[in-house]
Amino acid sequence: MNHIASTVADAALRDFSRDHRFLSINTATVRKQGDLLAIIDACARAEIRAISPWRDQVAAVGLDRAVTAVKAAGLELSGYCRGGMFPSDAAHLAEMRDDNRRAVDEAKALGAPCLVLVVGGLPQYSRPGSAPSKDLGAARIMVEDGISELLDYARSIGMPLAIEPLHPMYAADRACVNTLGQALDICDRLDPARTGFLGVACDVYHVWWDPDLFAGIARAGRERMLAYHVCDWLVPTRDLLLDRGMMGDGVIDLKPIRAAVEAVGYAGYAEVEIFSEDWWARPMDEVLATCIARHRSAV
Repeated sequence: MNHIASTVADAALRDFSRDHRFLSINTATVRKQGDLLAIIDACARAEIRAISPWRDQVAAVGLDRAVTAVKAAGLELSGYCRGGMFPSDAAHLAEMRDDNRRAVDEAKALGAPCLVLVVGGLPQYSRPGSAPSKDLGAARIMVEDGISELLDYARSIGMPLAIEPLHPMYAADRACVNTLGQALDICDRLDPARTGFLGVACDVYHVWWDPDLFAGIARAGRERMLAYHVCDWLVPTRDLLLDRGMMGDGVIDLKPIRAAVEAVGYAGYAEVEIFSEDWWARPMDEVLATCIARHRSAV
């Protein structure tokens, strides 16, 4: 454990052991067990207070029905997934811009505190049909340009944007921003006043390995730490996308990371986001009950 990590490891943590008031469920965690309406109902029965829905799940039931269901269940949102996928060729640029503006509008309608951005990798993967490229540097320029343009619109309607760095194994197809440091560099260039409209989503699955993780969390501060996602890293990992672990089943030292996040002033939800064929094969109520138990003990 490095010096910064050891400094925050003993910091006072919010007590999750008594209840699960700070638990949020990213709806991808149970996406195979039911549609968004079924997930909302199951979370309400389990007295889970917040969710973070995905756009395709919202689209499947309709935005108006999703908004109504969230309000009727008394749920909050911890985020909305996702905007981004900025790199594209010229023929797909208008599509990218329109898609991201719609994502901002949907997040606003649902009452999300932020729109999570998975920024995209090479254009042919970010926006299928775009001309193939191997220029990752050019893709990163497109990402920053895209965020800059979207930020103006998001700020105008009051929707913060949270850049989510993804593990480097996704650099080609999902996100060419792979560390908190990279994400914060973009934030500093585009929002030097730290207005709260541009920050990061810290997902332990993607950043736990980074030797500069704790320095990045400290640098983010309260203004830039917009979302916090938890799961675990399994060894061996059998699939690059669909083998995330339940908290406590893998090798991530979760509590020091949360201590660092809370030390900068983050007081939001710990959002469980698990892509796993294993957990998707289990009944929804079982998965949610396990999330509650592990939130209280392992997170």
